Amino acid sequence: MNRQAQAAVLFLLGAAVLHAGTTDLYLRYVKAGLRPLLLAAGVVLIATALATVWYEIRERRTVPAGPDADGNEGKDEHDENEGNNGNDWNDKGGHGDGHPHRDPGVSWLLVLPLLALILVAPPALGSYSAMRTGTALQAPFGYPALPKGDPVRLGLVDYAGRAAYGRGRTLGDRRIRITGFVALDRAGTPYLVRMALNCCAADAQPVKIGLTGSIPPVLQPDTWLEVTGTYSGRRTKDPVNGGVIPFFEVGSARPVPAPRDPYDESWNN
Repeated sequence: MNRQAQAAVLFLLGAAVLHAGTTDLYLRYVKAGLRPLLLAAGVVLIATALATVWYEIRERRTVPAGPDADGNEGKDEHDENEGNNGNDWNDKGGHGDGHPHRDPGVSWLLVLPLLALILVAPPALGSYSAMRTGTALQAPFGYPALPKGDPVRLGLVDYAGRAAYGRGRTLGDRRIRITGFVALDRAGTPYLVRMALNCCAADAQPVKIGLTGSIPPVLQPDTWLEVTGTYSGRRTKDPVNGGVIPFFEVGSARPVPAPRDPYDESWNN
C-alpha cells in the first residue's frame, strides 16, 4: 500500500468518524460524553491524510527529472544501493536491488474495518447480551429527593439503586414511570433492562429490574416498554454474578420506540 493509498484510507476513516460524530451513529459505539474527542480524532485523521499527500507531492517535485551536466539521467541507483550496503529500502518500495517491489495485497485488508464502519451500523446491545452478563448495579452514594410529578419519571438505574440498596425508603408509594427493553430468562420471567456504559459499547453491562403485577400477556425480547407502577419489595439474585435484582410492581405498560441513546450512563456520572 503506497502513500497515496494510505492517505486515501486515512481520509475516508476520518470522514467516517466525523460522520458518526455529527450524527447519532456514534452513540452505538461510545458514550455521549466522548463526542468532542471523537470529532477531534476525525479532524486529526483528515489532517494527517492531507499532510501525507502534501509531503508526497513536495518530495516528487524535489526529484531531478532531466539529465545532469554530464549527460547522466540522475544518480545511479546501483551505486546508491552499494553505498548503503544494499540494506536500506529505497523510496520505490524495493529491497536494495534498485528494482521496485509490489507491496503485499494483504495490507488492503485494513480497509475492511473502514467499510464496516461506513456501511454497517451495529444494533445496540440487547436482551441476548443482558441475560448472559451479570447485573452491574452498584450502591449509590446518596438518594436525592424524588422530583415532583405523578407519575414521577425515573431512570431504570436510579430506581434499581433506590429499590435494591435503599429498600425503597425514598420511593414510598409514589407512582413511577420507567423505560427499558424487555429481556426474558429461561423460566420466562420478564425483566426491564438498560445497558450501562463506562466508556464504549465494548464494556457495556446490564442493569436489570424484574417485572411483576399487570404485565402484558405477550412480551417480545428487545421490545422497548414504558412501565408505570410502584415500588416492590421483592428481589432476587442474578444467576450470572449473584448481584441484586429488585422488582417493580407494574400498573400499566405500553410499547415505545427505542430512545435516541439506548445506553444509560447515569450509574457512573
